[in-house]
Amino acid sequence: MDGTATVEQITRQARRIHKSQVSWRRHLHQNPETANEEFETTRFLRAEIKKLGLRILPIKMKTGLLVELKGSSPGKTVAVRTDIDALPILEQSGVPFKSRRPGFMHACGHDMHMATVLGLAAVLKNFQKKLKGNVRFIFQPAEEKPPGGATPMIENGALKNVSMIFGLHVDPHLATGKIGVRDGVTMASVIDFDLVVHGRGGHAARPQHAVDAIVIAAEVIESLQKIVSRETDPILPTAVTFGKIEGGTARNVIADRVLLTGTARTLSARDSRRLPKMIKRTADNICKAHGAKAEMNIIARYPVLHNSPKANRLFERNFKKLFGAGKIEQTDQTLGGEDFACYLQEVLGAMFRLGVMNKSIGADKSWHSPHFIADEQALFFGTSVLAASVLDYLNG
Repeated sequence: MDGTATVEQITRQARRIHKSQVSWRRHLHQNPETANEEFETTRFLRAEIKKLGLRILPIKMKTGLLVELKGSSPGKTVAVRTDIDALPILEQSGVPFKSRRPGFMHACGHDMHMATVLGLAAVLKNFQKKLKGNVRFIFQPAEEKPPGGATPMIENGALKNVSMIFGLHVDPHLATGKIGVRDGVTMASVIDFDLVVHGRGGHAARPQHAVDAIVIAAEVIESLQKIVSRETDPILPTAVTFGKIEGGTARNVIADRVLLTGTARTLSARDSRRLPKMIKRTADNICKAHGAKAEMNIIARYPVLHNSPKANRLFERNFKKLFGAGKIEQTDQTLGGEDFACYLQEVLGAMFRLGVMNKSIGADKSWHSPHFIADEQALFFGTSVLAASVLDYLNG
């Protein structure tokens, strides 16, 4: 941060807004909505943004918001993104403000992300007269469901004139009061795909007159693991996983069709380009050998998430000024995917990890767990470092 705002001014504003952030977060937590169905979430965010007096930009999307805060003088534009969707999970966290929608839950912390960025907007509004340039707030739908909401947001102008973008993700394995950063490749490229094995149905007692799609699908699954072990560099992590299989109608009927729902992950940009071809080649050849046919459909592709060192230095410098040394850790690489990577293909930026672990309240369960809890004190730290980093970038 530079002379436009002191540490004390930023943290005072962040403390002032914290009670409202907790209220926003709990409302959002109680009313979770899944990808592209975030209608009430969008209405709630819109209403709060209007109270702040920020400009809402027009977009041709069912859900989500694009919001802008204009500074007092011309300059660069920095974007800050939050995801807004929840997951189809039955909550078992035991918190008093648990989901009011059985079977749906903010189990990945997107409610925390929204409350942080909404609070950031409120804090920066108070520094508007000192702001050189603009801040774009991206409230993005459908992070959890491919093909994701990042690309539609970009197509709707989310990155127009933007020169830097910031993102955050809560981390239940990192203590509250800390953040995590990593330069370069941090999260995996994701290729979500469906494979359909087309065989020929028949009676279970006469397999010689049929082409058993289930047996062939099993061979396809087993053989695709050899791509990982024998065709990709073992130094660069890669995974091919099938999470769902559908096929067959009865125990005495040979299935004529099997659907395999899979995902391929890699930290290698080269392997990300090669994997779909290798998967298709393997499935085609196995099916052909048994008189069947393979059909492959790519559902979504996210690039490797590559954090800019320039953006990370902003996070590090400002978090240290705000809260002292020894509170920044290096984030591990992971085969988890994030469509925030789509923004980073267009402009410089980075996503930092916001510590939300507090074992005394049970906030130490992993993402997507029905027992997931986040420490709400983390909202203060996330809001403060984002505010300081935005002001530093625009005015520094």
